[in-house]
Amino acid sequence: MLAQIVLFDGFDPLDVIAPYEVLHAGGLASDGALTVELVSAEGPREVPSGIAPLSLRAAARLDPARAGLVVVPGAAGRMPDGAGPAADDSIPAVLARALETALTPLLAEAVGRPRVCVATVCGGSLLLAAAGLIRGRAAVTHHEGMEALGDAGALPVPARVVDDGDLVTAAGVTSGLDLGLYLLEREVGPQTALLVERLFAHERRGVVWRAPA
Repeated sequence: MLAQIVLFDGFDPLDVIAPYEVLHAGGLASDGALTVELVSAEGPREVPSGIAPLSLRAAARLDPARAGLVVVPGAAGRMPDGAGPAADDSIPAVLARALETALTPLLAEAVGRPRVCVATVCGGSLLLAAAGLIRGRAAVTHHEGMEALGDAGALPVPARVVDDGDLVTAAGVTSGLDLGLYLLEREVGPQTALLVERLFAHERRGVVWRAPA
């Protein structure tokens, strides 16, 4: 399985690095059953994060036809104060700019492909919701964004990880570790997930909410 982790201008670095390291380690531990790469909607490029001057390099273009797993991070920036329009460096503004790029149709393609699992960390679910891609789907985001998630048409579930079939979402930024380990367990097997959990000295937190069969 190929996992593609999406980069866009203003992404949150921890939302990317935590699942990347977990999934990469899982691939090594499973003799290549899983490979992972950083991608952008535009293809190979240096992508600035929302925490200057840190950036990461996308190695390829987001391609839902190749990927079995697409992981979407949230943004890094200021939280809106609710007193007026979002500032240019606020999280809602960063996500809105991302939706004005070629990323939106590619995410729509990923969500629409039956054999692709789309996963998100923190505000990544808000990005999908704002694009109208997860209306009526169970999802979670950072606790300060749960109301906005519901306002955008998703069904907020206050769990650490929410498994709604081909949509798996995780809460705040550190939940990227738990998301990665859960995806390893689900897609590769519990033995690999346990090995990586012990390697990272991280015991998974919270409960995984799963949609009824």
